[in-house]
Amino acid sequence: MSGKPELKGRAARLARLLPTGPGQAARTPFVLLVVLLLGGGLICLLVLNSALSEGAFKLDDLQRGTKSLTDEEQALQRDIDAYSAPDALQRRARELGMVPGGDPAFLDPDGTVKGVPSAAPGVRQPAAYTPLVLAPEAMTDGPPPTPGR
Repeated sequence: MSGKPELKGRAARLARLLPTGPGQAARTPFVLLVVLLLGGGLICLLVLNSALSEGAFKLDDLQRGTKSLTDEEQALQRDIDAYSAPDALQRRARELGMVPGGDPAFLDPDGTVKGVPSAAPGVRQPAAYTPLVLAPEAMTDGPPPTPGR
């Protein structure tokens, strides 16, 4: 007799499902699978490294652009501050022919006038000075509209 006992019933059915020959698996498919996995991993790492390097270059360019725009903004803000200084405003107003205003008068909600208005000092007005007020029709380019049409 052989060294193995004979199986009966359920054990015999299970034993038929298992291989009975020598259990040597082929090494070639396993080695090929390992090589493919390692090669695929290395290629993925190379692609990831390239993408990160490209992102770093873009980030560097954007930071450089941000710095130049910040410098330009600061220069423009210095110009604005110089132009809005009181002495610069006064000088430019005088160049345009403007003079400091006189005493103002105010209107109350009920229509009464508070204060006595006066002309700006240094401004000479004719004796019979009346401001020029144009009718709305005179301000348009075309002929005045005819009523009824």
